[in-house]
Amino acid sequence: MHTPELPRAQQMAERAFANLERFLHIEAVSGIVLLVVAICALIWANSPAADSYEALWHTPLSFGIGTYVVSQSLHFWINDGLMTIFFLVVGMEIRREIHEGALSSLRQATLPMAAALGGVAVPALLYLVFNHQAPQQNGWAVPTATDIAFAVGVLALLGKSIPSNIRVFLLALAIIDDIIAVLIIAFFYSGGLDYSGFAVAAVGLVMVIALQKIGIGSAYAYVIPGVITWIGILMTGAHPTLAGVVLGMMTPVVSMPMRERPLEAIARFSGELIGRAKAPEQDASDLMDPLKRLRLAQRELVPPVVRVQSALHPWVAYAIMPLFALANAGVNLGGIDLSSEAPHWVMLGIGIALVAGKPLGVLSVSWLMVRLGWCTLPAGVSWSGITLIGLLAGIGFTMSIFIATLAFADASLLGAAKVGVLSGSVISAVLGIAWGVLKVRRTHPGTSAKAA
Repeated sequence: MHTPELPRAQQMAERAFANLERFLHIEAVSGIVLLVVAICALIWANSPAADSYEALWHTPLSFGIGTYVVSQSLHFWINDGLMTIFFLVVGMEIRREIHEGALSSLRQATLPMAAALGGVAVPALLYLVFNHQAPQQNGWAVPTATDIAFAVGVLALLGKSIPSNIRVFLLALAIIDDIIAVLIIAFFYSGGLDYSGFAVAAVGLVMVIALQKIGIGSAYAYVIPGVITWIGILMTGAHPTLAGVVLGMMTPVVSMPMRERPLEAIARFSGELIGRAKAPEQDASDLMDPLKRLRLAQRELVPPVVRVQSALHPWVAYAIMPLFALANAGVNLGGIDLSSEAPHWVMLGIGIALVAGKPLGVLSVSWLMVRLGWCTLPAGVSWSGITLIGLLAGIGFTMSIFIATLAFADASLLGAAKVGVLSGSVISAVLGIAWGVLKVRRTHPGTSAKAA
């Protein structure tokens, strides 16, 4: 059968989109985009157009129906609204890892769990050594977080010479780190709780469970229950992004029950569709029913937690996180008086805690667990690999900046905290790459790290 040749413009567009899709799936790219956007935000906030930077994020954005109107700043909708989707993806990652990943067995998860606890406790204590007085001490949790996307992206720059188990260990550690960060936000950075909000959130969660029970697999059906849950948690005084984690953890890890297996259903409905399409007097409307059933079977071939996470990941990596970085990384350096004691020590404490505290915590606790015989190093992971993981865990970036916005109301302290996060994360990334290159050269002499 002769296949008609496509127009040249369409062929070129197809190749361009295919190359773009492959490029966007390279893990290092999202981290690079994030870094570039953060640099742009810094330049903008310190340029002659700095006033426009501040004015943009304070622009009111209103949503309403009839007389009921909600008006908040653009900054609020990014940090409290869009970041809920980021936390939704985090919740799904946690759910998947618990179900079938590095956290699925206690034996496999014990060492990353202990390393993550060390990577949280040591930076927090190190920060408090420099900042033990209020209000600086409120930032103790800022250097405890690890940016999963950025850390894994930097690791990807080192190429395939790095053992795959190092990536698995880093991913598990970062996810446990995120769980701890979520708990810290819930317990330490939420205001006085209004318990009436929990009733509203419960309504949203009950709606989610009800939809799951009756077999509604379309993600769009869960938008309204998700919004109700978000509003309820916002009403409680807890940070509304926690709704994303809760909903992510509730996302099913198995496909919706069907009367026959999805693959068998796909084969049957495909055959029926082809048969009807080849009928001598076929009516296009006759194709709608088997086509609808075929799409349903195709959808259920992949579990919801994988399907939704895969659909949201590009939006989170290339839209939501860069937008968050643009809105929060722009620190007016002229507005920070580092000659004042408090901002100086906040910046220094966070930077040192990320660069030195993270690897020290990860390495020391891992060594102690192995020394006591409670754990063993994963296959292919040496102590130099654990050191690499500890260095990359010092890349706090998105989550650390997010916690900083909750920890400090004072603009000068918040600015100093952001500078500490940015500088500490960049130094950690550079040290991690340098250590990784040395590790690759020692393990494979004559081989240089290539981007994966």
